[in-house]
Amino acid sequence: MHPPEFWIENFHLHPHPEGGFYKETYRSAEKTERSSLPARYEGARHFSTAIYFLLRSQDRSVFHRIQSDELWHFYAGTTLLIYVFEGTHLKTHRLGADPAKGDSLQVLIPAGCWFGAVLEAIDSYALCGCTVAPGFDFTDFEMATRKELLTTYPGHTEIIELLTRG
Repeated sequence: MHPPEFWIENFHLHPHPEGGFYKETYRSAEKTERSSLPARYEGARHFSTAIYFLLRSQDRSVFHRIQSDELWHFYAGTTLLIYVFEGTHLKTHRLGADPAKGDSLQVLIPAGCWFGAVLEAIDSYALCGCTVAPGFDFTDFEMATRKELLTTYPGHTEIIELLTRG
């Protein structure tokens, strides 16, 4: 198994604001106009976008949300635990290559849900892909505050403290 630096260097990955590393690999040439999208969008959006995303053991993908559905794909490394607040419930998804342990090669994050991720194993990494439709736009990206999540989900202090900043 290649070390994470191999993927970072060869795929030209850059630090992502939520944590980890990424590179956009696809942005559709065509767009959907604002008038054809739900009210939560502020403007036109590309039909779809895709990125490589890499998380190392020392990284966290802090709780954030976007306005579109996001489909995660597992490529290499070890299992990634993705935590998603859907309504008042916290769900844990296992993105990885071992179905005997409950892993899935794909995990869907519904639009508007707070989610974050951390590796299950230490001294490892997970190389994933994320496909977003309608396409990702940073104006749709919102990072959660610890205070906001602790107020909304008081029974989940440990994971909120792990996957938020200050």
